Amino acid sequence: MPQTDQDRVIALAGMMQAAELVRDIARRGQALSEDVETCLASLIRIDAASSAAIYGGVDRLRSGLRLLEQQLNHPQDMELTRYAVTLLSLERKLSRQADLLNVLRAGLEETIQNLPHFPVDHSNTIARFADLYLRTLSTLSPRVMVSGDPTYLSHPENANRIRALLLAGVRAATLWRQSGGGRLTLLLRRNPLLREVRRLLAGLEE
Repeated sequence: MPQTDQDRVIALAGMMQAAELVRDIARRGQALSEDVETCLASLIRIDAASSAAIYGGVDRLRSGLRLLEQQLNHPQDMELTRYAVTLLSLERKLSRQADLLNVLRAGLEETIQNLPHFPVDHSNTIARFADLYLRTLSTLSPRVMVSGDPTYLSHPENANRIRALLLAGVRAATLWRQSGGGRLTLLLRRNPLLREVRRLLAGLEE
């Protein structure tokens, strides 16, 4: 995977978009379906040719890019930051667990085989993603603590969507690491990353 600021920005935008969707479902029981589909589709593009291709194009990450621009420019959303930090930490631990990675890859490949019958945003596919999250990432610490309205959080389909999106957030965290992102990258390259976010957003608005 290329290691450019564009690749790193796409990874962070994907993670921000997934985290925001988790928050939307937890708080309101609903989220923008196009953005949900974009994040979930990233889970089945295991060997995509580029970072952008993982998400079906940079334009599909418009929401995530806007969130990232806000966070890099003037970080005030501590809840979103907490989700991102936890997802990055989980991904680091997952990357050292060969057995869990094997379970995850086998589960994703099985899900891909079933896509002709159940599209990526179908409840059956989302349930498969959620089950994979429970069998792998939920066994690691720190656990992702999702805050929201108990009425929405207790609904089984919402719980599945949240877990599936958290899995997509970890997918983005994996892309971040593969593109050269690390613990100090956000600190040392914050301004170049912010410039790249704004360049990509400007391109989408032309």
